[in-house]
Amino acid sequence: MARVAKAAIWLAVGGIMLAGSARADDQFKLGNNQRVSCSRGLMPGKLNTATCRSYAYLFNTRTSEYFRCTVSLAMTRNNKEILNVQTDGSCVKKPRIFDQDSHYSFEATETEPPNTNSFFGQGGYAIWASDATAQKVRGCITIASGLGSDVSKCVDMKFE
Repeated sequence: MARVAKAAIWLAVGGIMLAGSARADDQFKLGNNQRVSCSRGLMPGKLNTATCRSYAYLFNTRTSEYFRCTVSLAMTRNNKEILNVQTDGSCVKKPRIFDQDSHYSFEATETEPPNTNSFFGQGGYAIWASDATAQKVRGCITIASGLGSDVSKCVDMKFE
């Protein structure tokens, strides 16, 4: 009986430790709304180039800081073979959405490519964040100004 009790205690301690590490792993969440856009171009000498770019967001659920990540691939080919493939990617840290630490959730989305609803360049994105411990939601939109800097504003939602 003592062995069963000791085994149960060790299993409980192990479960608590695993639960604690699972919560620590949950501090960063990847957004579920990734987009990809591709374009093609013709170059002299019958070369074709295709460029694809995708954005994703990594969100810190405790601090409400987030990273905007981008990955791109450019491929150049002629009629017979692939001549060149180039890739690039990085994440840029963005400011906090809320001033205080709590437990937040979020979602993000990109605007359409520049030829549709982006007026001044590469487009923009929207971030939605909510506090999981209070009825608090903030929506933020960032667009390119066309003057070398982005314009970003956040609005606290009112609940009526």
